[in-house]
Amino acid sequence: MDAVKRKRQSGFMQELKQHKELYIMLLPFTILFFTFVILPVLSSVVLSFTDFNMLQFPQWRGVDNYVRLFLDDDVFLIAFKNTLMFALITGPISYMMCFVFAWLINELRPKIRSFVTLVFYAPALSGNVFFIWQFLFSGDTYGLINGNLLKLGFINQPIQWFIDPRYNLTIIIIIQLWMSLGTSFLAFIAGLQSVDRTLYEAGAIDGVRNRWQELWYITLPSMKPQLLFGAIMQIAASFSVSTISMSLAGFPSTNYSAHTIVLHMLDFGTIRYEMGYASAIAVVLFIIMLVVKNMIERVLRYVGN
Repeated sequence: MDAVKRKRQSGFMQELKQHKELYIMLLPFTILFFTFVILPVLSSVVLSFTDFNMLQFPQWRGVDNYVRLFLDDDVFLIAFKNTLMFALITGPISYMMCFVFAWLINELRPKIRSFVTLVFYAPALSGNVFFIWQFLFSGDTYGLINGNLLKLGFINQPIQWFIDPRYNLTIIIIIQLWMSLGTSFLAFIAGLQSVDRTLYEAGAIDGVRNRWQELWYITLPSMKPQLLFGAIMQIAASFSVSTISMSLAGFPSTNYSAHTIVLHMLDFGTIRYEMGYASAIAVVLFIIMLVVKNMIERVLRYVGN
């Protein structure tokens, strides 16, 4: 065992000396990544077991924050349900939308493809364009939806779309889907364009007869890295919904009907300054996203097999 260990260390040192220029170039990114990603994550895990109010030194509380989170915090359970609903609806649908639109657009001529890509990517590129939806679903008679419904006689008084718990979550899900053609969409287009065209010729010789067989046996297996990257991005987007809900439904929303886990974390972290409890919420969210990501990885292994 000692001989094997020494051999591995010797091999590592030899590789380090051989490619030292590359490791030196990677060093700045590695330092920044460890400082601003790894270290905060580890700090959050440690703080989740403490009582920390930003003014006094953290007091060790063990698993009390987690017990409180799942047994005593009814609002968190509402946020968990809403977030799960966001993820189950917007995650798969937006993922499929990104790929289908990318697949269709990839068949266009280069100049037209560039223009259409920009059009589809515009909602994500423009950022917080909530004023469009605020005009459409305004709670007074000047709102486009309310105005037309009143004219047609379907309603007698304006509907408070972003206040009424019956509607606000559904509308926010629709807006999230509208804004979902982001980084994953571009990654899929790049992946489709990088597929070796000779594979389609070889597939035709081997018995691939239609576009669906080309998609399943050639296209998807050739762009598994982009598919995994897109899945990770969609997981992060669907589980971290906060800005849309806060901007349109308020913070907090009526009866917490559009409350999410991220908003719950912001409530305790930035308003109440219960950083230990907020860290526990963040750790739970991180674990959920990690489990879902591993599940998707397993599913993608069977693509094209």
